[in-house]
Amino acid sequence: MIPIRNIYYMLSYVFKILNEQGYKRLATEEFNNTAELMAAILAKGISIQLKRGLGKEYLSHTEELSTLRGKIDINESMKTQSMIKNKLICIYDDFSVNSTMNRIIKSTVEILFKADIEKTRKKELRKLMVYFSDVTLIDLYSVNWNFQYNRNNQSYQMLISICYLVVKGLLQTNMYGTTKLMDFFDEKRMCRLYEKFILEYYKRHYPKLSVSASQIPWSLDDGMDDMLPIMQSDIHLQRENTVLIIDAKYYASTTQVQFLKHTLHSNNLYQIFTYVKNREYQFNDINNTVSGMLLYAKTDELIQPDNVYKMHGNQISVKTLDLNLPFEQIADQMDKIVEAHFDGLIKEK
Repeated sequence: MIPIRNIYYMLSYVFKILNEQGYKRLATEEFNNTAELMAAILAKGISIQLKRGLGKEYLSHTEELSTLRGKIDINESMKTQSMIKNKLICIYDDFSVNSTMNRIIKSTVEILFKADIEKTRKKELRKLMVYFSDVTLIDLYSVNWNFQYNRNNQSYQMLISICYLVVKGLLQTNMYGTTKLMDFFDEKRMCRLYEKFILEYYKRHYPKLSVSASQIPWSLDDGMDDMLPIMQSDIHLQRENTVLIIDAKYYASTTQVQFLKHTLHSNNLYQIFTYVKNREYQFNDINNTVSGMLLYAKTDELIQPDNVYKMHGNQISVKTLDLNLPFEQIADQMDKIVEAHFDGLIKEK
């Protein structure tokens, strides 16, 4: 299993706010499990948000009132015969802290109260929830997580993302309908975190590279691309006419076994080769070097891929990244990948 501290470092690349002064103490703490880490990040983030003030949004209410407020709903007032009681059905907006984002945060914290985290952490969260007394709980399974962030709610982006990781990556429902929090993120969430971490690491430390998760056009003879799938790279590194396309893979098993023989996942290899050849085509007759890499998170299996292939004029390599090492050594592994493909590039802090 990946050390919890390394998960924090990975998160700190994905969410740059975790590098700010208020969060730096978390990097030195010891956590028993991922839920404990999520609780610590939320506690610190909520505390900082409270100093700014809880975000509010306008919420629509429909209520029978004796004094006019907002707009009158004539039809409902007549149906309910409110006017006989000298009242009217009014529709009005209330600028309230009972926003969807605050409800998500409170509901996620309620889940963490049931998790295997330290009593002092739970006590810290309970103190913070006093300020959420006017916020109601929400069904986290029905939440639409596709929020639009702007200047007014930007400070919530990391908090909501952490809530999403707890709900989608840690919260598990068994066959009897009861829920519990796992100690580590599920494979799907870890795969996404792994991919984003690698992308953001290279963006931060290698500004002289063009680093993106870009789409790769198909090399078509007639321009007809109807029904062709989008080729979306995980990590696309480029300096002038030198390109390295990395596909980040986080699996329980890095190879497949058939008849006692270990082989690479064929679909992964076909995919990276297709990316490389179509990307190379974009250069036309300009001299170029386009390479591809499958970068697996290292598992505890005895056989780990470490291969370099020459395929139709391009280098396709298959490597592993050991996330169990101290973070300085993880960074060193990633730096060596850049050094091997882009001569003379120096890492920036």
